[in-house]
Amino acid sequence: MEIPRIMIAAGSSGSGKTAITCGLLQVFKNRGLNAVSFKCGPDYIDPLFHKTVLGIPSKNLDTFFVPPGIVQGLMAETAAYADISVTEGVMGYYDGAGIRTHTASSYELAKATGTPVILIVNARGMGISVIAYVKGFLEYKACSGIKAVILNQASKTVYNELKPLIEKELGITVAGYLPVMPECHLESRHLGLVLPEEIEGIQQIINDMAVKMEECIDIDKIISIAKSAPCININPVEARPVCSYGKVRIGVAMDEAFCFYYEDNLRLLEKFGARLVYFSPLHEKKLPGNIDGCIFGGGYPELYLKELSSNTSMLKSVKQELSVNQMPYIAECGGFLYLHENMEDTCHNNYKLAGVIQADAIYKGKLQRFGYVTLSPAACASAGNKEIKAHEFHYYDSTDNGKSYIAAKPFRNMRWECIHETGHGFAGFPHLYFYSCPGFAREFVEKCLHYSLVRNDS
Repeated sequence: MEIPRIMIAAGSSGSGKTAITCGLLQVFKNRGLNAVSFKCGPDYIDPLFHKTVLGIPSKNLDTFFVPPGIVQGLMAETAAYADISVTEGVMGYYDGAGIRTHTASSYELAKATGTPVILIVNARGMGISVIAYVKGFLEYKACSGIKAVILNQASKTVYNELKPLIEKELGITVAGYLPVMPECHLESRHLGLVLPEEIEGIQQIINDMAVKMEECIDIDKIISIAKSAPCININPVEARPVCSYGKVRIGVAMDEAFCFYYEDNLRLLEKFGARLVYFSPLHEKKLPGNIDGCIFGGGYPELYLKELSSNTSMLKSVKQELSVNQMPYIAECGGFLYLHENMEDTCHNNYKLAGVIQADAIYKGKLQRFGYVTLSPAACASAGNKEIKAHEFHYYDSTDNGKSYIAAKPFRNMRWECIHETGHGFAGFPHLYFYSCPGFAREFVEKCLHYSLVRNDS
């Protein structure tokens, strides 16, 4: 299938990838192009910025979670009918799942999907050294996939002098530049960028970026590069429905406190027949009626502890359904914290929460067990059956992380116990990627179906 596509990559984090990706998406939108977007790696926040521009969900593509064939299939499934797709890279272009590997890097994803790369070069404070910098990225791997560069934080004068030198010496297209634009800066905090809805005037910031990009970047050249991408193979993942669509209804916590979800996880549940019912633990008084299962994703519950703790009717509803009625549920990271008896804020003030997990959530002030993991059931961890891949990124810990699974970090000899798994519940810090083990998602829908049948019979 022909899918026009590009990747926006950079030499490091903090180089302006998200702002430039959003600006480019806005440019395409302004030109009347039907654009879709992806994020390389396990990032929840950057896709929310993409969604702010396009009004449709952005998806994650990750070569640690799934092999290239599935990555290609997931990309094609979303981009099949789009005019152009844009993938935002992660960290530095060659940086991967470990310090000494390019596994799961932007480079590996670009190679797996045959996506041409536009390299963003932060040229602030640099002159001719930019040539050496770009040369290193072009030559580090024989087939880098880099087709053009954009000089970020460069003046028009510097750009006009460097562009012919770079193109002559390196044979690479310089597709434009962007000046220093402090008004388009996107703020960060401990889990990444501040959420888009928290940034005043976010749409104006993106509009300003798009206007400047039309002025300073050869957009037609970028579109031409996207159209030069080779055809991509489609290898759809089989997802035979458990039941007719809508027979099973799964509640999904979605608000300011709980908003970290892989879009493909949600869509896979739908493929298995589940209808998703979104609700807010912050603003609603109880769980939605007539649901057969529940998912509490990650997010920022620590920013809303007072509100979450004071919503006692919701907490009682959650405790009743999950603990007493044994409704099937999945809780990840922030959702896992919400199910604790108590959780402290960043100043160590304590708040009562749902009490489904008999433990306390403690703020540690620094990252705990950060990065990719492979989860294996503790009872047969060496056999490797029912493995599911995940990612952790949290500043909290628990007085009881669970012992149902063993988490193993790739490229390091590090393993630890985690996850509370019962006959109906699965809760822990890891953020799961369902396509790494579709059977896990299918089994969850089956549990919800069984719960539905029992509930309707009673």
